Amino acid sequence: MVTFVGKKILVVGASGAFGAEFCSQLMAQGALVAGTARIAESSVRLRADLDQRLLLDLEKSESIEQLANYLTELDGVIFASGLVAFGSIESTPPEVLERLMKVNALGQMQLLSRLTPRLKASAVAGREPFAVTISGVISEQPMAGLSAYSASKTALAGFASAAAKELRKDGISVIDARPGHTESGLAARAIYGTAPNFGVGKSVEAVVGRILNGVLNGEKDLPSSAF
Repeated sequence: MVTFVGKKILVVGASGAFGAEFCSQLMAQGALVAGTARIAESSVRLRADLDQRLLLDLEKSESIEQLANYLTELDGVIFASGLVAFGSIESTPPEVLERLMKVNALGQMQLLSRLTPRLKASAVAGREPFAVTISGVISEQPMAGLSAYSASKTALAGFASAAAKELRKDGISVIDARPGHTESGLAARAIYGTAPNFGVGKSVEAVVGRILNGVLNGEKDLPSSAF
């Protein structure tokens, strides 16, 4: 069984609700957690007791490269960063689609690719490395009015699925989590459009706990039905 004790784990998006909860639960279980924020202004929300407090902008390749080059040891990475937008295909501006694809898919793909050598080294050392993506239920059930968001998350899910098969032979576990609507506050911070009424969602604490239990128990996938 996997343990988090003494593991060096990167939480991307640690200044947000999901990321902060991942940090809290991981640290409570003995992990050494590095957390990222996009800019200096949001970095003030990072926990002061993190092992490392870092900046990462998933929209900028140079920022991704800088972080990947900086991290010399790594046992796990959790992608808890993301953007959301609402609107029809016709109304959604191209710059909104571009941002969604960069943050929700392309940036995460690039970073995981660049961190793979660190995770392989962790596997050689017998430290059971892992990566977690969160594409959400939207990647299973794309919705009208969320076409751009659906596309970005579906791209992430596809990448994670293929990466899991490719990296399994190297001893690296890649798990995609697809929880339903969660009360993280993200819908209220949409970069475009207004959220529909999703009703009461799941708690961030419960979703994060379920994902981490999945890692600990060696689960290979966390579909919406797992939540």
